Amino acid sequence: MEVRGLLFDAYGTLFDVHSVVEGGRAITADPQALSNVWRMKQLEYTWLRGLMGRYEDFWAVTEAALTFACRRLKLEASPAQRAALLQAYLRLDAFPEVRNVLERLQELPCAILSNGAPRMLEAAVTHAGLGAFLRAVISVDAVRTFKPAPEVYALGPQRLGIPKEALGFVSSNCWDVVGAKAYGFPVIWVNRGGAPLEELGLAPDLEVHDLDGLARALGR
Repeated sequence: MEVRGLLFDAYGTLFDVHSVVEGGRAITADPQALSNVWRMKQLEYTWLRGLMGRYEDFWAVTEAALTFACRRLKLEASPAQRAALLQAYLRLDAFPEVRNVLERLQELPCAILSNGAPRMLEAAVTHAGLGAFLRAVISVDAVRTFKPAPEVYALGPQRLGIPKEALGFVSSNCWDVVGAKAYGFPVIWVNRGGAPLEELGLAPDLEVHDLDGLARALGR
């Protein structure tokens, strides 16, 4: 694969969304179940809001998804406990290989393109110490809809000045991979969990287990 730049999804690709699990122990004996329902509902709300044309930023979506997850699992959480869980989204852990890989890729313009609200992304990037390796941190807030809408993916070429055919898109989320491929990016799927490909008629150009595999495939 030859590309002139890279766009990275944030949540699940660079940052481990399930690193909020520890905070969930304050309200449940099964924090992983809470994290799983919270994440799935978070994604569902972005897709539904995109289709309905009723945009709210990712912070509001994340808060609503947490409220639903607590109701679904019949968990009692005080306002302070919910606030603490939400704050954990500002301090997500980066996956172990992320910093090293971004260092190895410094010759390529690298950026984030994410559903995240600007302040959420800024906080996560700062917490992980990744700012020096990124040319841009791009939020869907600029177009007020969510991935996989084509106008979201178009923000990458616009901001980096690289045509989509030469701009690699990297995501761990298969639905995002398919959306980016439909838009016209060369796409790398970071399939951390060994998931099957979605049955949507499109496939990534490259599949790797983690970001180290991406760096090796690019000769870095």
